[in-house]
Formats: sequence, structure tokens, C-alpha cells
Amino acid sequence: MNSSLLCDFYELSMAYAYFKQNMHRQIVYFEVFFRKAPDNASYAVFCGLEQIIEHINNFSFSKSDMDFLKNTQKFDNEFLNYLSTLRFSGDILSVKEGECIFTNETLMIIKAPIIEALLLETFTLLTLNHQCLIATKASRIAQVAKEKLLLEFGSRRAHGDSAALNGARAAFIGGFHASACTLAGKKFNIPISGTMSHAWIQMFDDELSAFRTYCQTYKDNISLLIDTYDYKRGIENAILVFNELNAENTMQNYSIRIDSGNLLKISKFIRKKLDLAGLKKCKIVASNALDEFIIEKLLKNKAPIDAFGIGEKLITSASSPIFGAVYKLVAIEKNGEIIPKIKISASSNKTTLPHFKKLIRYYKNDKANFDILYAHDENIKNYQDFIAKNLHESIFKNGKLVYKVPSLKNIQDYHKKNIANLDIKLKKLQNPSIYKVKISKKLQNLQKKYLEKINLFL
Repeated sequence: MNSSLLCDFYELSMAYAYFKQNMHRQIVYFEVFFRKAPDNASYAVFCGLEQIIEHINNFSFSKSDMDFLKNTQKFDNEFLNYLSTLRFSGDILSVKEGECIFTNETLMIIKAPIIEALLLETFTLLTLNHQCLIATKASRIAQVAKEKLLLEFGSRRAHGDSAALNGARAAFIGGFHASACTLAGKKFNIPISGTMSHAWIQMFDDELSAFRTYCQTYKDNISLLIDTYDYKRGIENAILVFNELNAENTMQNYSIRIDSGNLLKISKFIRKKLDLAGLKKCKIVASNALDEFIIEKLLKNKAPIDAFGIGEKLITSASSPIFGAVYKLVAIEKNGEIIPKIKISASSNKTTLPHFKKLIRYYKNDKANFDILYAHDENIKNYQDFIAKNLHESIFKNGKLVYKVPSLKNIQDYHKKNIANLDIKLKKLQNPSIYKVKISKKLQNLQKKYLEKINLFL
């Protein structure tokens, strides 16, 4: 789909102003970073790069786009003709999807003529701000759930169809095993999962008949939902049907699911009933407005739950629904020279760090220890017993895609490797340790110099 008009109108207004002032060929450097991780976490997960690549590869204004812009009567024909042939011609550097990221780090760098860079802002931010948010939530859930099976059930609570699809994608990258979203399964090759509904049971005269009929269709992959009426009666009916099927000896994959009530109490009651009936292989699946905080509490209290279906609190990141990545000008290029630019604010945390940068992560004994932001042309420091890694990959060069987009499973595996490289204290849900992101002396001095320079004119 061509989504080139998915931009704030001010971007087009500014583009017109640059064009009329003959500034449209000016090479600029924008960078993307975020200031605070959701849920006061110490880390976040970078996610959404593939969709940004697709957007840039398809970036162009169609005839209907041009007709719409012409009808606004805001732009002259010369500018509209310019837009009609516009394609991305710049360079993009980025961290890889699945990377663990930290506040105020340079995640993406867009070097391009000003109008091209400007028109990418909204799509880039809306993509990253959504997918980084959901991937981070999913990663936190995966950390507390450990070996438990995680199923994404969020589509019906998502904020629109693209949020459902890309949310399922982000959840998978963050560590989920499957999604209930069928279209996400088709589009992204995510394993899909779905179980019995309450309505199925309501369609029959009694619960036992509903269970028996369901098992006639799904003979080797059965999950019985036991709380449509009463979970105590439901588990008795499920045990009766499983024993009729001789499930313990003939089936490899069967379970019961609970979707309401006190999950700790009910799961312990059900596990006891199943074990007494000789159904030790039967798994317990739980759903019902779950998140990482609830799951952590359940598992700390030894809830015998084998799998979690997680919907609304994941797909909306309900406890912390804003990611807040920003897109800021940090330099321009004139006559081959890169000239740093700064934005200052009354809120010191919103004053930008000027210049085109590189991001280096330092590892020791396979653990990420700290990151340092350097100026792009600065020599990096070498520390004894540490391995330095440049986190920026070249994505576009002179408008051409030079990056091989990995499969979704490879991105998930990359995240698993990255999250394993973080100290366990960084992954705590409450009061995690703070990861060190350092700024080189050169960049510190540069920011100070530009602040003093601007203050002379205030």
C-alpha cells in the first residue's frame, strides 16, 4: 500500500517553504531516540524497521495524491511537479530489530535532502512508537514467564487492524510463541493458535455434550474451556471426556483453559483434580486480562499454569501505553562539512545532543556492560577485556536498500540472544538497575559549546 501521504501536514507545508527558498537540496541529518522506557523499565526493544523499509521502498506520490494536494490550493504547480517525481535518495543507519535499546541512544540516522528526511518523520515515529512499545511489553512478559508458552490474543482489543497485525508481529519478536491473529499468521508466518469458545458450549444442551462433540473434530489437539458455567463442574466433565478418550495414553497435546476468576486458586484446584484422575500430561492454559505483573505474582505463588493467553494488556501496553520516540535534526552538511545543530529547551532533558553519531556497545564475558555515543568521526576507546560492537547497520545508501531483511524468526532469535546478554538486575519488573549510556567527551564539549553560542543571542 502506498502510504506516502501518511505524514503530518506541517511536513508538506515546511517542504513547500524549503522548496520556495531553494533549500530543498540541503543535506540534513535527523536521528531517532527515546527518552523513557515504558513501565519504568531499564530497556526497550527496537522493532518496526522492516515496515519502515517497505514504506521507503514504496515512497512516491500517486496521481490521486497529487490531485488531492492540488485541491488543497496550498501549493503551486512547480512544487507539485517536484513532489510527483520525488523518491528517497539518502542514507539510513539503524540498530537491528530485536536489539535491546536504552534511553537517549541514537537508534536511527536519516541523512537525506531536507524534504525527503522531513516527509519520513511521521511514518517512522508511528511505526517505532507502536512496535517498540508492544515488543518491549512482550519481552518483559517473556522474562517472567520463562519456559511457559505465550499466546498473543490481542486482536479484538487492538486499536485498529494495523495495530492488531503489527502488534502480533512485535509480540512474536519480543518472545511470544504464537498468535490468535490469522492474518498475522499469513502475512508474517507467525504460528497461529485458537481454542474453544464459550459460545460453542452455549450452543449445546449441556457442557458434556459440547466437550464430546468438540473432541470428535479435534482428536489429537484438544483444549477444553471449562468456565462457561462453573469451573468445578467443568473440570469434572473435562476429566470424564479425557478418560473416555484414554488421553493419557493416546494423546500428546491436550489441555484445559480457564478464562476467569482467581487463577491461582482455580489452577491449583484443577491441577490437583487432573493429577488425581491420572491426567498428569494435561496442560493448563490461563487467560483473563493478564500482564507481566500478574504472571510474575502467579508464578511466585507456584500457580501450576503451563501457558498464558495474553490480550488487551499486551496489545495496548495498558499499564504504560506511550513509547515516545522522537525525530530530531542534529546536523546539516555544507560543502562536504558536517555542521552540528542543537535544539534547546526549558526542560533540560529535551535539549538535544548535536552531531552525527555512532553507537558502540561494550561487552565483557558475553554480557553488555555499557554503551558510548561518539561523534561519527571520533576514534572509539578500547577497554581491556571488553569487546566493542558498532550497533548501527547501513540500511539505505544513496536511496538503495543495502540491508538484507532477516526473517521474523531470526529477529526473534536475535532478541533472545540480546536479552540474555543483559544483567538479570536490568530485567527486574520493579526498580531495575540502570544501564550506563555514556557520552564521549567530544560530544559533551560540543553540546556545551553550542549551548554557550546560542545563549549569546538570547
